[in-house]
Amino acid sequence: MSIGHVTSTYNNCITTIEFFHPAHNSLPGNLLAELVSHIEQAGKDDQSLLIVLKSAGDRSFCAGASFTELTQIDDYNTGKSFFMGFANVINAIRKCPKIVIGRVHGKAVGGGVGLAAACDYSMATKYASVRLSELAVGIGPFVIGPAVERKIGVSAFSHMAINANEWQTAEWAKHKGLFTEVFESTEQLDAYIEHFTTDLITKNPEALALLKKVFWEGTEHWDKLLEERAGMSGQLILSDFAKNAIKAFLSA
Repeated sequence: MSIGHVTSTYNNCITTIEFFHPAHNSLPGNLLAELVSHIEQAGKDDQSLLIVLKSAGDRSFCAGASFTELTQIDDYNTGKSFFMGFANVINAIRKCPKIVIGRVHGKAVGGGVGLAAACDYSMATKYASVRLSELAVGIGPFVIGPAVERKIGVSAFSHMAINANEWQTAEWAKHKGLFTEVFESTEQLDAYIEHFTTDLITKNPEALALLKKVFWEGTEHWDKLLEERAGMSGQLILSDFAKNAIKAFLSA
């Protein structure tokens, strides 16, 4: 039986996609595939004008890749396939004709930062610290790198990628462009998202669709690029360094 879930709910021209996993909303391969399916379905729904991407619970937004699943990877193709899960989610958001709003209520690590960066407009609470921890476990933020770099620039991305043990605050992330707004509480975040999206659905849907295309101009090569990046991670995850680092993390 799979653990965790992805659900979609529709209300007043808005589709809300929510994911959950008991391990701090980490993302195993099956949930990544479900996210792609839900995003694609919402993108094709003529009644839905906006998408809100969120996670369940009141603590972490997303802990990134499932370490439990990473420990089970023992060949290159399996490793590349796993990291393609993140590539596919980013590309699904990129290709989706609808604006995707990110609701980041808590900490985001690794792939969670990538999800927030891939959204067209992400808002957070002050508890939404961010960290790219990949280097600490023997790999690197290769697949999510293009999405993160696109939002915060090469300098800030390099900072996060190299300083893999240090958390950056939500205010830091706002200053760098990852978040558009940071709120004192989840209640304030949700109230503002409701206000913001209620106003946004009154705008010309054709204009919103064209804005989405404009925002992502220059990323048409990402299908190939992110697959190449998934191969990098798929190779590195087989190294003794990565295997030992992940085992140490899980046993800590």
